[in-house]
Order: sequence, then structure tokens, then C-alpha cells
Amino acid sequence: MDERDDRLTTAHGFQSAIGNRQSAIAAKLALFARDIKVHHTVFALPFALLSTFLAAGGMPAPIKLLLILVCMVTARTVAMSANRLLDADLDAQNPRTARRAIPTGALSRMFFGAVVVACAAAFVAATALFQLLYHNPWPLVFSVPVLLFISAYPLLKRFSTLCHYYLGAALALAPICAWVAIKGDIELPPILMFIAVLFWTAGFDIIYGCQDYEADVRCGVYSIPAKLGVGRALWVARLSHAVSVAALVLLGFSSPFLGLLYFAGVALAVVLLVVEHRLVRENDLSRLGVAFFAMNGILSVAVGTLGIADVFLRARGR
Repeated sequence: MDERDDRLTTAHGFQSAIGNRQSAIAAKLALFARDIKVHHTVFALPFALLSTFLAAGGMPAPIKLLLILVCMVTARTVAMSANRLLDADLDAQNPRTARRAIPTGALSRMFFGAVVVACAAAFVAATALFQLLYHNPWPLVFSVPVLLFISAYPLLKRFSTLCHYYLGAALALAPICAWVAIKGDIELPPILMFIAVLFWTAGFDIIYGCQDYEADVRCGVYSIPAKLGVGRALWVARLSHAVSVAALVLLGFSSPFLGLLYFAGVALAVVLLVVEHRLVRENDLSRLGVAFFAMNGILSVAVGTLGIADVFLRARGR
């Protein structure tokens, strides 16, 4: 009886150890997801999906759509993990970012490095399937250059105020890559979408960077707010968003699959951008969080969703 009790105790202890280990892994993954702001995927994903449906002229093949989603998630995870690794020392010097996982020691650099390797491998594997299944080599050909490009953003802030526009280009590659993955070529609509996303992202990143003005000046970070001051930086953001809206309008006229619903989304985007800029003032950044995430998240979802709906309706009517 004692021997049986010992076995039961040992088994229970082993199961508890496994359970504790699984809980620890789950807690680390949850912390990692918060640290890289997974919810910010909402910024680029709707535009990538709109480009996917435009390129397909309707509903894309389910496997292609799935592969594009895998590429989006893994590429963004690589980029954000690289950002946290490359910016760890700067993050530690900024009160706003000092509580991130690496500066606080909550997660190790090795953990982030392992995520970069795993997600990069998954991204390349997904792009290879476009060649194997659909004889489209371009996603695989550009897979590594794209990963390198989108991961290099943190380096720009060390020597160029154009870092905001580099980040915009990194996000704007999503609709370009999605189009190429579906059609294997490049046309005017994805180029216009690239311009729209580039200037839209740069604009809201400049606004977001205004809260780091003092830290950027102290640490020698190159940013438009640090270079020009908060007031002038906000005007650069406004001009950038004007360019983005112009590109969105031109996109609507360039594609036969976009019409009334899409332009309603663009009109809503204009309203949201006006509200965003009214929420943020040179001497009052207290509502910057709402302006940054809520306004831009709604904007991307609205334009993407209404644009896709337009594609469906016009494809069905043909």
C-alpha cells in the first residue's frame, strides 16, 4: 500500500510539474504578445487583404488566402521581435518603454531571438508553397530581402529622421507582397496602396513619436519631433496624411472593382484623420493613445472591409 501511495504521489508531482511548466510557457507567450503589441496587426492586415481580393478579382483561393495570413503574422512577429532586440538599450533609457520585457528582464534576448528564427523559417516556408503549389516563385525570391527590410527599422532612428517613412514603407510592403503572391506581377493599384499606407503610417508614427520628444532629444534619437519640435512635427503628419488620402482616392479610380462602398470607406478615413489631428495638440498629448490606436485601427478596418465588400459585389455583377 505504501509503495502504491508513493507511485501516486510521484505521478501527481510529475503532472504538477508539467502543469506548472505549461503555465509558465503560456505566461511568457502572453507577455510576449503584449510586448510586441499583437493587436497592432490591425493596421496593415486589412490593406493586405484588400490587395489580395483586388488581385484575385473576387474571392482568392482559400489556400492562397491562408498562406498570405501566415506570411502577415510571421513577418510582423519577426519585425517586432527584431525591433525589441535592437532597441532594448534605447528602451531602457525611455520612461515610456523601460517597462518592456527585455529592459525589465521579464523575457530574455535569447527568447526573442528564438522567436525571430522560428517565425522567419515559417515565413520562408509559406512563401515556398506559392512556388510549389502555384508555380509563383516571387514570394520565395523576395522572402529574405523583405524580412531584412522590415526588421531594419530600429536602425534608421540612429541616423535619419526618415525613420517614420521607412516604417511606413515596411508596413506598405504588405499590400505589394499580397498582390505579387496572388498575380505574380505588379500593377498600379498596389503601387497606389503602397503610397497610401506609407504616408498614413508615417503620419501616425510621427504623432506617436511626439510623446517621446524629450527622451529622443536626450538619447540622440533621430525623429521628426526631436528635429523639428512637436508643433512642426504635427504639421508634417498632417501633410503626410493628405498625401495618403490622395493616394486612396486615386486607388479607387484605378481599379474597376472599387466603387461607392470603397469611397464611403475613404470618406470615413478622412473624418477619422481629422478627428485624430484634433485630438492631439502641441501642448496637449493626453489623448494621443486614442488618436493613435482607435482612430487608425478603425480607419484601416473600414477601408479594408468596405473595399473588399465592393470587390465582391462588382465581381458578382460581372
